[in-house]
Amino acid sequence: MAMTRVGSAFQSILRRGGRTTTPSKRNFSSSAHHDDAYETAKWEKITYLGIVGCTALAIFNLSKGHPHYEKPPAYSYLHIRSKEFPWGMFC
Repeated sequence: MAMTRVGSAFQSILRRGGRTTTPSKRNFSSSAHHDDAYETAKWEKITYLGIVGCTALAIFNLSKGHPHYEKPPAYSYLHIRSKEFPWGMFC
């Protein structure tokens, strides 16, 4: 009778893959709810700060305008046409 208990215990150990101890308590993501509100509030503040910062930077960049340069001189060698195009001159 004792041998059957030992044999069945040995077979159950083999079925479980060699684990003889009970598995430890699993920590699911639902167990950390006390930190969720803090993290949500933190990232909401970071988002609003980023929106304000990007808007301020865009307003600053757009208010400066862009430079207008003088037109370069019309050099004669830039538009030399020694032969007409087959479809005619459009310039």
